[in-house]
Amino acid sequence: MNNVKAVILAAGRGTRMRSDLPKVMHTVGSSTMLGKVIGSLKDAGIKDIVAVIGHGADLVKSVFKDEVQFVEQKELFGSGDAARSAVDTLGDFDGNVLVTCGDTPLVTSETYKKLVHAREEASASCALLTCKVDDPFSYGRIVRDAAGDVLKIVEENSAGRDEKLIREINVGTYCFNGRDLRKHLKSIAINEKKKEFYLTDIVGILNTDGARVVAEFCAAEEMIGVNSRKDLAKVNSVLNEKTILRLMESGVTVIDPANTHIDENVEIGKDTVIFPHTVIEGDVKIGPNCKIGPFARIRPGSTISGNVEIGNFVEISRTTIGEGSRVKHHTYLGDAILGRKVNIGAGTITANYDGKQKHRTVIKDEAFIGVGAKLVAPIEIGKGARVGAGSVVTRDKNVPDGATVAGVPARLFEKKTKS
Repeated sequence: MNNVKAVILAAGRGTRMRSDLPKVMHTVGSSTMLGKVIGSLKDAGIKDIVAVIGHGADLVKSVFKDEVQFVEQKELFGSGDAARSAVDTLGDFDGNVLVTCGDTPLVTSETYKKLVHAREEASASCALLTCKVDDPFSYGRIVRDAAGDVLKIVEENSAGRDEKLIREINVGTYCFNGRDLRKHLKSIAINEKKKEFYLTDIVGILNTDGARVVAEFCAAEEMIGVNSRKDLAKVNSVLNEKTILRLMESGVTVIDPANTHIDENVEIGKDTVIFPHTVIEGDVKIGPNCKIGPFARIRPGSTISGNVEIGNFVEISRTTIGEGSRVKHHTYLGDAILGRKVNIGAGTITANYDGKQKHRTVIKDEAFIGVGAKLVAPIEIGKGARVGAGSVVTRDKNVPDGATVAGVPARLFEKKTKS
């Protein structure tokens, strides 16, 4: 994949999204649409990536300035014009130019590699990604010759009766020979109805010039393009389903996949059980033999060791929990470090934010935190210490190992000795 450069078409406004945010910056899984596309291209081994941006260009640049090069499409004259803008930056490069869309985030790295190899093996000017669907309405149809090569792409509004029956559609991802792409982009004429240049027209132009165009199939889910909030929900649902299936195949029990959300970067050990209505986000790591949920939320930056129980209505954020600890009811733990076999009573809160910055709570091995306790960070609860129910342990008032504190504010509880 060293002889490949990629172009991402990401300039569109996305009017059907009804959003001030650029379409490609909407969240997909634990990333954005554009972030997912860039990630898949890089996973395929493609390092040289150019993104064509337009609407919301400053925001896109600020987020991905270290990831890709940018070309700004000042006026949005369609995919053909966008591709032309990017190709001008590639110079005399005559290797593989992979052109894909910033709003099709489910195309995998393996599919990108297959598309490049398909063009090379066929010695074709272009290989394009296609799939077969039950309802091809609104998609460009793939018209092939008797030998199976692609003759042209016919858009819905130009398709005849027979062409509308074709179920093979264009996904919008192509691999071109760089030299042929530069040459034939100039021949794309403006579409008089839309006043745009369609990149799809290049397929027919290549055939007219005697060049060969082939196709590579992909899974139907990969072709989902995001043009509306409904499409966005569908993409996120597909990602979530794939993630949960992967986890279940690795030995994790998910009681109710339809009512569980787990980001694709989450790692979970075998024999852990995830109960319904649980949300696990970002880079979370969970060990084996845990019980999580129901109605739990595990946020990014959290690591949970093995044999831990996280119960109902518990929120964990940027927190590490040691082996065998219990956090079973109605609790918030933020910026905390828990040791082994810690017990957190219902309603416990780590008050980690003082209005200016966040502080850490440390709870050492085998400590016991009573129901309704408030721990005001920065604070340290010693090994084997006990915090009484309803207590407020104020900041910097560390509790020594083995000690018991209680009250508001919490004070050291001293056992009375017999005289």
